This record gives sequence, C-alpha cells and structure tokens, in this order.
Amino acid sequence: MENKKTQSVFLNMFGDSPILKVMDFLILNEDFDYSMTDIASLSGVGYSTLKLFWRNLEGGKIIKQTRVVGKAKMYRLDFANPIVKKFRDFYWETAKQRIHEEIKEKELVAV
Repeated sequence: MENKKTQSVFLNMFGDSPILKVMDFLILNEDFDYSMTDIASLSGVGYSTLKLFWRNLEGGKIIKQTRVVGKAKMYRLDFANPIVKKFRDFYWETAKQRIHEEIKEKELVAV
C-alpha cells in the first residue's frame, strides 16, 4: 500500500522533483540529522535516485556530514553556506505568502 503524504506548499508551487523533495524534507526537519537511507525514505525519493544527485549536494556544501552512527553517516543541511540560508528563507517566505493568499481567498468566499 502506498503511503500518501500531503505535499508542502513549496512542493505544490514548484513541483515535486526528487531534489526538491529532499530539500523540502531537510528544511522541515532541520533540527535533526539523518542517514541517506532515512532521507530517501522519509522524503519519498528512491535511494538510487538520491545517489544520482547526492555528490552535487555534498560538493556544493548544501549538506554536510554531522556524525557517524554505527555504519551510517548522518547528514543535515549546511547552514554555514549562505546559499542554504537564502534557500531556507525563500522556502519559508514562499509558504507564508501562499498561506496568506489562501486565507484571503477564504475570507472573500465567506463574505
């Protein structure tokens, strides 16, 4: 049985490509670090698909390894990178604007 997950406002607006799904997951869960397996599974991206762009995320310093737990390397977004900070700001501003638009639409319908 497929696990149907509601998409974030960001993914609804910009699409649900695998890399955006991963970024969405990592921003929404930025307080924790995760293994690649967990990131793939929890973001809804196949592990082999994640591996296709993982090196770009690491090489671009978008993600960083935080520790090793057993054999698993743990990762999170690298907020020392100004691009990651700007992306997070953009992400939350997009969500905020869309939510404000939806509230205004509901108020107009209610009137």
